[in-house]
Amino acid sequence: MTTLHELIRVARGEKPAELVIRQARVVNVFNGEIETADIALTGGMVAGVGEYQHALASIDLQGRIVAPGLINGHTHVESSMLNIDQYAMAVVPHGTLGVVTDLHEIANVAGIEGLRYMLGASRRLPFEMYLMAPSCVPATHLETSGAELDSKVLAGIKRWRGVIGLGEMMNYPGVLFQDRELLSKLDLFRDTVVDGHAPGLSGHDLNAYIAANISSDHESVGLKEAAEKLRRGMYVMIREGSTEKNLEALLPLVTQETFQRCLLVVDDRSAADLLHDGDIDAVVRKAIRLGLDPVRAIQMTSINTAVRFGLKRVGAVAPGYYANLIVLDDLDNFVVDMVFHHGCLVARRGEALFEPPAFKDSRMDNTVHMKPFTTKELGIKAGNEVFPVIEVVPGQIVTLKLMEKVIRNKNGFVCSDTSRDLLKIAVFERHRASGNIGRGLVRGFGLNRGAVASSVAHDSHNIIAVGVDDADIETAVKSVVAMHGGLAAVENGRVIASMALPIAGLLSDKPLEDVVVLLEKLEKAARSLGSELPATFAALSFLALPVIPELRITDLGLIDVAEFKLIDT
Repeated sequence: MTTLHELIRVARGEKPAELVIRQARVVNVFNGEIETADIALTGGMVAGVGEYQHALASIDLQGRIVAPGLINGHTHVESSMLNIDQYAMAVVPHGTLGVVTDLHEIANVAGIEGLRYMLGASRRLPFEMYLMAPSCVPATHLETSGAELDSKVLAGIKRWRGVIGLGEMMNYPGVLFQDRELLSKLDLFRDTVVDGHAPGLSGHDLNAYIAANISSDHESVGLKEAAEKLRRGMYVMIREGSTEKNLEALLPLVTQETFQRCLLVVDDRSAADLLHDGDIDAVVRKAIRLGLDPVRAIQMTSINTAVRFGLKRVGAVAPGYYANLIVLDDLDNFVVDMVFHHGCLVARRGEALFEPPAFKDSRMDNTVHMKPFTTKELGIKAGNEVFPVIEVVPGQIVTLKLMEKVIRNKNGFVCSDTSRDLLKIAVFERHRASGNIGRGLVRGFGLNRGAVASSVAHDSHNIIAVGVDDADIETAVKSVVAMHGGLAAVENGRVIASMALPIAGLLSDKPLEDVVVLLEKLEKAARSLGSELPATFAALSFLALPVIPELRITDLGLIDVAEFKLIDT
């Protein structure tokens, strides 16, 4: 970084800039205007915006657009299934130069060492990772995770460089019921920002949740819900991820009066979407297509995010800000051409111009520790004629709770019923070899044969499987175990597609393009088994998350989220 003395001299025109970007149409996120100007850069900073003649080097944009680098205000980088170096290679060319994340996926598997691994690797890359300390590891007491981060551990994490607040407080029932440990965590981060996670919360309960210093939410699926949260003082994160698509429903919330309290985020973005469509830039493009003013969309992915999280010197093209810049031909199409990080050109025409350094941590290997099981252990005994069924809602991560009549085999065990799309679902504890297996039924996958399984199962990331018969479920799960984590599709006892995720059972060690090829083969295999979902494995991964209504399943069994308890079947 340059000294203040040098920065001031360049800003005044007394000293040549290291680089001047000439004839740019600069998006001003402070007043919403677009101004034609030169941009003087030195020491990785913007020294000035205006007219600058003297420079050691220059680029003439001839009227092209310059905007601040995009900041993704809420995402889980692990959901890409990419190791952090490949994640940067994927998102930086799309203009993402800042990522706010709590890394609770890898923390649920590997605890504090998982956080250190991701942060250590990210600091060698041309983008900023801002850590929100994970508040819910595990998310609830209704599941088994690989680690526990209590308030004492979080007190240490809070002092780490790059930690800016407390990550999404998913256990909203625990907040409302004044769980002592949760309140200790909230007290600890009282002087910082705290993100929320409160699907459907309203009225007095919403007031109580916000009163606990929780000031944002990304879980609204309807306009009325989002408007109430905004009215009560929350920042509303409008989410458009790979499986959670709320942009179209919530965009009318954005007006001249409200836009500064609104952010565009992705939450979860698959590797396939990153490759084919982009990252937060894809959300901006869609918002523009839906009628949002392009400058407003940029504000909602730059300065609004910086202000909400108290991020210094990012989010704008202005004197004294880091030279994190993107160049576009026009705003309507919003295709990022050039990307500058701290004044260095790091991507051009969708291609990364940097080579990420190697970063390895053996503690992220061999994290699957599961007790052996047999097909007999997958049987479901139902005490009643009707049985609770998880119904998948397409395009959302919320589920519905159904009560359906079930069929039994000759031994009295509940069977899948493909005629009504009722399939077996099971979650296998994989951290402590406890032998826990949660069993249930699910509707919405449409499989008519075979099974699918995954070690990506938010948030504790036990192994989850859905299938027509127990033998194929067993084969799929054992395939995942043999890979030390991953995804598998099985038909008639044979693995027809798979992908290893050897890093914490969550991340691949392969490049983006290779991961996408394997994912596409898995999705094709799932469709061949009858799956009716556009992203089978993404939908599967959320069914073990017991903080999203209405019915979930963990390694401990079926969870009624409204009642926040295990269901006795």
